[in-house]
Amino acid sequence: MMKDMEIVNEEKSSLVNSLIMAKYDKIKSDINHISQITKELAQEDPKKIVHSMKVALAITLVSLFYYFDPLYQGFGVNAMWAVLTVVVVFEFSVGATLGKGVNRALATVLGAMCGFGAHRLATLSGENLEPVFLGFFVFITAAVTTFMRFFPKMKARFDYGLLIFILTFCLICVSGYRDDEVIDMAHRRISTILIGSSTAVIICVVICPVWAGTDLHKLVATNILTLALFLQGITYYLTFKYLSLNICFQKIIYNINGKK
Repeated sequence: MMKDMEIVNEEKSSLVNSLIMAKYDKIKSDINHISQITKELAQEDPKKIVHSMKVALAITLVSLFYYFDPLYQGFGVNAMWAVLTVVVVFEFSVGATLGKGVNRALATVLGAMCGFGAHRLATLSGENLEPVFLGFFVFITAAVTTFMRFFPKMKARFDYGLLIFILTFCLICVSGYRDDEVIDMAHRRISTILIGSSTAVIICVVICPVWAGTDLHKLVATNILTLALFLQGITYYLTFKYLSLNICFQKIIYNINGKK
């Protein structure tokens, strides 16, 4: 009986060990596969590694507004908007980053101004009607701006800006209802967003800039070369077919003449 128990225990332990080893081999193979893909991606385009470093540097720089007391006292909790701006604005190419940065800056300024104006108009109606007018302004502005995003030209160029405009307008209106210092709040948010956008654009332009025109030129050149090789292959194929048909016709004509 004891021997049977020992045999069963050994079989269980061997089964557990085999399962652990199989799991370990699978994890090891997955890690090797991911490492190989990462290596190939880095070797294919080293600019992607540089871009990752640039994004990390920009986020680290704007995070200083949160770490140091003199900077934090100037902006307060709104310093986090600079970090969020860098995260959403920083793109791979200079043109995309510049476009997003300008869109966000202009949309933030316009949204803050419109939000402050709507808040001032709502306060003139009295304490009882102020939330009603604020809700009405938010509803109308969000509906109209969202509908504008469906226009093809607006969606192609200003879709991100319109989204940020809605966000800023609603934040100023809603936050301003509980906060009396609306101008100071709007000023801080605009300042931090402008700082984040300018930091992203400057780092993207100064440190190893990536211009979309260069990549587009390389892509077009590669596609033209591929098309040329394809047309050349078609030419060789058609020439070969023509020669083959010509030889066949000559043989047929020769056989006909020979029979005559």
